Amino acid sequence: MTVKLDTEGIRYIGIFESLTGADVKDCILENDRVIMVVKKGDMGLAIGKGGANISKVKKLLKKEIEVIEHSTDVREFIANLLRPAKVKRVELSTTKDNKRYAYVEVPSKDKGIAIGKNGEKIKRVKILMKRNQDIDNVIIK
Repeated sequence: MTVKLDTEGIRYIGIFESLTGADVKDCILENDRVIMVVKKGDMGLAIGKGGANISKVKKLLKKEIEVIEHSTDVREFIANLLRPAKVKRVELSTTKDNKRYAYVEVPSKDKGIAIGKNGEKIKRVKILMKRNQDIDNVIIK
């Protein structure tokens, strides 16, 4: 799976990597927020001691920064994307026309967290799953 980035995304990744030392796998820009997907195991580097690295990046970019840990395992990556919602189970299926779906079961008390305000979180999850795992749709159950 190849992720295509625009010039601004590449610039933000360069700044983030130079300030934190973490390897970035993907980056999405949303209005006043930047979502960085860092290599598995680089979450501590990305955040820094007491959140120092994130604070430096926020101050320099003047945007909110969200960091998500990447995983090649689809289930683990979905769980990382939906945090702090707890993921009970993930079922993967492929339709006859080769569309890949992930059905994600979360506790009923966590559904609001998983979907997010105005569906913003689930939209992000769908975009990142398509870009990083070639999953066409994510459905919360």
